[in-house]
Amino acid sequence: MGIKAALPRYELYLYTAVLGVAVIWAGSWILEASSENVSRKAFKESVKPGWHYFGRKMDVADFEWVMWFSTFRNHILFALMGHVIFAKIFSLLAPKIGINGCKHRSLVFCVYGGLSVLVTMGWTFMALVLSHCFVLYSVARLKMKWLVFVGGLTTLASIKLEPYNSWQETLVTGSFDLQDILFYGGIGFSIIRCMSFALENCEKKDGNFTFCDLLKYNFYLPFFFFGPIMTFDRFHAQVNNTQLIRKDCELWNITTKALLHLGVILMVDVFFHYLYILTIPSDMKLVTKLSDWCLAGLAYSNLVYDWVKAAMMFGVINTVSTLDHLDPPQPPKCITMLYVFAETHFDRGINDWLCKYVYDYIGGDHDKIFKELLATFCTFAITTLWLGPCELVYIWSFFNCFGLNFELWVAKFFSLPPFSTIEGLMGEAMSRRIRGLFNAANFWTIVLYNVLSLNSLEFAKLVGRRLIFKGFPLSSLSVLLVTYCGVQLVKERERQQALLEEQEPVKPVDKEKEE
Repeated sequence: MGIKAALPRYELYLYTAVLGVAVIWAGSWILEASSENVSRKAFKESVKPGWHYFGRKMDVADFEWVMWFSTFRNHILFALMGHVIFAKIFSLLAPKIGINGCKHRSLVFCVYGGLSVLVTMGWTFMALVLSHCFVLYSVARLKMKWLVFVGGLTTLASIKLEPYNSWQETLVTGSFDLQDILFYGGIGFSIIRCMSFALENCEKKDGNFTFCDLLKYNFYLPFFFFGPIMTFDRFHAQVNNTQLIRKDCELWNITTKALLHLGVILMVDVFFHYLYILTIPSDMKLVTKLSDWCLAGLAYSNLVYDWVKAAMMFGVINTVSTLDHLDPPQPPKCITMLYVFAETHFDRGINDWLCKYVYDYIGGDHDKIFKELLATFCTFAITTLWLGPCELVYIWSFFNCFGLNFELWVAKFFSLPPFSTIEGLMGEAMSRRIRGLFNAANFWTIVLYNVLSLNSLEFAKLVGRRLIFKGFPLSSLSVLLVTYCGVQLVKERERQQALLEEQEPVKPVDKEKEE
């Protein structure tokens, strides 16, 4: 049935009320567990004194959040602000010295980015990055896609597998807190960008892109260390666009988004003073004593937090790139809005890269079972290498690959008679309700399959046992009911968006003047 099937308004109000009460109820259990166990010995390393105004300790278990928005925020903001100021100074001086600033801005971005990387990481790191770029550029000139994948994935494996990654890391001298993160982030994203460049060069019919084009693409500072990945074709087209015109209210929108990001960052910090959602799952002795609702709330809130973190990290970077007249990949889709594996991702840039060069390229229209199986296997094989091969990543990749294929199998099965005939006879609203039940169950498989990568395999197994087996029927069915309400509200939002997109703008009618 179509996405535009509507439900009665009072039914949607009921779903909203049930979902709101359930979220508050689960949050109260987490708040109680956080307050009563704040002095536990297991919390000593990850629960530290917070803001003086609150008089409470704060959950600091996530080193990435601490790194980005407290310890190193000044360094990161200094580098990004320097990028903006450097580009602005060039745009002001360029006309006075007879240079087309719009035409050469990509070179300016590259120079600033290269100098920043050189000063931050040293000449050996710069030489290592350039060596990877040169190798993959040489492969790109041969214009054979299979060779690009062999060369690119071999190069990526060299920084993900021992002993090759340790050997390369020893080449970078010096020691500071951010070195490991910047090293693996800078090298890893550089290889992925070089592969995108090489694959796009294979598609270029006349000639080749230059090595300078690759350097301009790779050393754009806002994307260099932390992403997101913008495929070369999009970056090259946008950065070489000389018609730099701001849309109406664009600067206002950029400012609003920047202030929104700041507000969300402050809100998350306040949130961590009351709900220790990151620390509690690491204490399995405590977790086993918690209620089913508390466990469900912890699993769900960890995934929501991971989305918020990604949205804020990429949001800050995207704000800078938007000032440079680029259209960067948007933040990932919130876990609350996901009920199918096909839309599940936590990094839209990497997701776009994988879809363009692997998943969609092999899978086609994703309607054939064997082609879909091959496409998902290749996609998650590369994802496993990107994340770093280990037992936890293997398990995560297997279950997500299985979930993506299982959705197609189920869809194929229910498209056959008599199921398709029965669905055709029932109303669209009833079809949407039945599909919502399946989507609600699918939502929790997405949560369980992904929470293991954020917390631990033991925590994911415990949540699964409690919600599916030990909590049956009361906890299982009540959580499923609440999830069903949430799925229907998401479907309603998608329905309204589809209706808005369908509406065509009304063209003004020119009135002829009577003479």
